[in-house]
Amino acid sequence: MDHELERAALVALLRQTDRSWSEITDRVETVGSAREVLERPEGQGALFATEPVVDLESIVAEITAWEREGMRLVTILDEEYPLYLRLVHQRPPFLFLRGANMEDDLRVAVVGTRTPTPEGVDHAGAIAGGLAERGVTVVSGLAAGVDTAAHRAALAAGGRTIAVVGTGLRRCYPAQNARLQQEIADRGLVISQFWPDAPPSKTSFPMRNAVMSGYSLATVVIEAAYRSGARMQARLALEHGRRVFLMRSLMTHAWARDYAARPNTTVIDGPEDVFRQIDSLVPTTGELTWA
Repeated sequence: MDHELERAALVALLRQTDRSWSEITDRVETVGSAREVLERPEGQGALFATEPVVDLESIVAEITAWEREGMRLVTILDEEYPLYLRLVHQRPPFLFLRGANMEDDLRVAVVGTRTPTPEGVDHAGAIAGGLAERGVTVVSGLAAGVDTAAHRAALAAGGRTIAVVGTGLRRCYPAQNARLQQEIADRGLVISQFWPDAPPSKTSFPMRNAVMSGYSLATVVIEAAYRSGARMQARLALEHGRRVFLMRSLMTHAWARDYAARPNTTVIDGPEDVFRQIDSLVPTTGELTWA
């Protein structure tokens, strides 16, 4: 029951305070207890001095209902919270999971534009399918275009794929990927950092890209414009100390040429350029640091 009450206290904290979620996350991790942060004084007064007493038992019942619906809640205080993600500044305070148990296996994100060229679709499929055949988990964002091609190729290869979505798990965006989202949940894993009914928004997708970067050991960018989530994810991956692979066709963009000159970036011509470096993606002891 103590663990259940801790999760309930974290939910209460995130719902009741006007502080940022990142500030709450930092505070809870520092103290080591969401209940203590909720209840004990801080500074001149309690964190929620003006708030009514929270009914944690009712929130426990709500979490139980979510889990009966197939949405598992994992918080930053849980051991099963992903190690790689825990080490980045943009780590969310919780994740909702639908699908198989999460493991800290070798994961590579394959991302790109929602409106790819035929060549981009082919590259996404070949890279994601080849990674899946080699036992690498393919991570993508369930968006139209490159993301969809990557997920489908991994499933077709009989491999494992994970969708990190920009909505709550009761929703699907784009709507035409609802069946694909269910298939990924049945055979892999769907992850959301948002409340179950949260709709898509302009801010949710950049947040999703930060989680994809932190959750994966590398990001492969197929095609992307400057103002795109895929370009943002490449930048975040470099900030997180992760490997970035850029298709050579991206070198027509100034941002891609800039990223290509940075450490941990490799310009690739095709799938084999990624496959040859799979073993080097596994971090050595102490290599992963908080970013």
